[in-house]
Amino acid sequence: MAVQPQTNKNPIVRFLNMNTSGQTGGRSLPLWRQLLLQVVALAILITVMFPIMYIVTLSFSSKTTRPSQLEILPKEISFVAYQQVLDKPTGNPVTFIELLRNSFVLSMGVGAVALFIAVSAAYAFSRFKFKMREVLMVLVFIPLLMPAVGLSTPLYLLLNQVQVKQCADNTVAIQPITTCDDGKGRVQFNLRDSLFGVGIAMTASALPFAVWNLKGYLDTIPRELEEAAAIDGADANQTFWQIVIPLAMPQLAVTFFLGFIGHWQEFVLTWLFLSQPKDYTLAMTLYNMTGQYANSIPWNRFAAMAVIVALPVAVVYIALQKQIVGGLTTGSVKG
Repeated sequence: MAVQPQTNKNPIVRFLNMNTSGQTGGRSLPLWRQLLLQVVALAILITVMFPIMYIVTLSFSSKTTRPSQLEILPKEISFVAYQQVLDKPTGNPVTFIELLRNSFVLSMGVGAVALFIAVSAAYAFSRFKFKMREVLMVLVFIPLLMPAVGLSTPLYLLLNQVQVKQCADNTVAIQPITTCDDGKGRVQFNLRDSLFGVGIAMTASALPFAVWNLKGYLDTIPRELEEAAAIDGADANQTFWQIVIPLAMPQLAVTFFLGFIGHWQEFVLTWLFLSQPKDYTLAMTLYNMTGQYANSIPWNRFAAMAVIVALPVAVVYIALQKQIVGGLTTGSVKG
């Protein structure tokens, strides 16, 4: 005979232990635990949203001085800071549209190129057996163990070797393939000091994580689907583009989004490599707004620029939200 559990007669204890999960089976969630989880979630929300709300409030201020107290809700709604940032972000002769274009070209271009190369390499590591496969996978993983700034020096020296010079006799020399007779010349193009060169460096730094992230996901895709497509007459390219890529689309979206955040906010490589204001990005311009002393910083313009820099990331996340959530959860449990 089954023993019936005793019911506590204390109404407060019964109230705190009532089931709030709404499920008849499985583990119940008492009310006290639900309240505790809500308090923890609220504390995390306040911690995360406080700096964001503070920056947004500061961007709506018309005063450029440093605020003397913490304000979460704006006391005034002024778009002067946004207008000044859009009209003339810095003292350099570069417009906001040029800065936005440079950041967009770098982030989207590097993200697309890195994603295409990474998914191809990840598919090869996941499906094909070839010599030194394990060694190559380890070599791809090694850059992840090093700080990103540590790789900037060899990339700087490597890209700085590629230059186009106009020689004294009006001939063009492309180093390191050809050089001027006198060993000198006026530099017409330096791969290091260009958006294209920075894009190459950013792609090289983004590939290791992208390859390993996609390789783990491609391992979860059943090989039987590709074998069935091959039986139906599909070649290797058709199998890759029509079977594997659609199934891997959620993880591709996650990889692109994570890379987009890093590319959009990239500062170290762009600051070290670029020297011409026409090639500056939004992240570089945001740093240029900081002065030697706190009182010399136009705080409302700095906050407005920070909000503008953060907006594209939020827009991309909202656009890819379904794929990102699916990519983060799909494949976590293998059946």
